[in-house]
Amino acid sequence: MKIGYTKISAQGELDLLLSDVAHQLEADGKRCMGIVQINSYRDNCHRCDMDVQVLSGGPKIRISQDLGNDSHGCRLNPDAMAQAIAGVEQRMQDGFDVFLLNKFGRQESEGKGFRELLGDAAAAGASILVGTNGLNESSFIEFSGGEAEFIAPNKTAILSWLGDPERICA
Repeated sequence: MKIGYTKISAQGELDLLLSDVAHQLEADGKRCMGIVQINSYRDNCHRCDMDVQVLSGGPKIRISQDLGNDSHGCRLNPDAMAQAIAGVEQRMQDGFDVFLLNKFGRQESEGKGFRELLGDAAAAGASILVGTNGLNESSFIEFSGGEAEFIAPNKTAILSWLGDPERICA
């Protein structure tokens, strides 16, 4: 099992990085599984809309709820996240090289979200890379049994770390 994480203080930058990594891996013929986040900005709102792209070739799903410009609560739409999880789970049966998760967040820290699929990917022997933030980094390290490696938050370092071209999980 190869499990790692990266982090950048600005979540939008991390989302762009992991999306770029997924595109490069797929261009190199690797089959990616998981999700990457794509943010859409609107002129009339200070918060972005959050979409996830289900890898590889799955749907783009809006995971944020519009709670209004003055809201400060969690905007995650649990039904949309469940749809993304189901989409990834279906695709995992076709085999994959790498499992990417845009963020090991509160849901995963609480034993929900993509946590079970991360375990399935690990059991299949996949290379796993997740994004973290300061709030959930220790929870992810604990989840990995202390095995997770920190990977510098740049495309070259991540692609180098993922570099085993023979690794395919079925």
